Amino acid sequence: MTVDTNQNPGTVTQDRSPMLEISNAMVGLYKEAFGRGPTKARAQFAGADTLVVILEASLTVAERNLVAMGEHQRLREARLFFTYALEDRVRRIVEEALGRRTVAFVSGIDTSRDVAIEVFTLEPAAEDGSRPSEP
Repeated sequence: MTVDTNQNPGTVTQDRSPMLEISNAMVGLYKEAFGRGPTKARAQFAGADTLVVILEASLTVAERNLVAMGEHQRLREARLFFTYALEDRVRRIVEEALGRRTVAFVSGIDTSRDVAIEVFTLEPAAEDGSRPSEP
């Protein structure tokens, strides 16, 4: 599921799918933390216990200037510093939307293509489909 925030900048509501809820919440968090939210975001499962959130076009003007100067490593370090400072909030977004605890979180950014990836490993779901524990 893809959210195009240029056309659909909505807020999270109860009647949306968990993937859309996660995508929208991540866009909002990026906007709050970095001053600009991604223009495209999508969350999808990559297996039963792995969630991938792809966020496109989120670099600020200053960050795009760093890219133009070839300062990719400096930009990656700054972005990852802030992303991991928000780790509790990022995990909470996923845990509340899915009702499953996150057991691992990995963040990365391709500064050349302006694509960020957030990967979550989730606690395995109970075999009967119920939640194994509260997030």
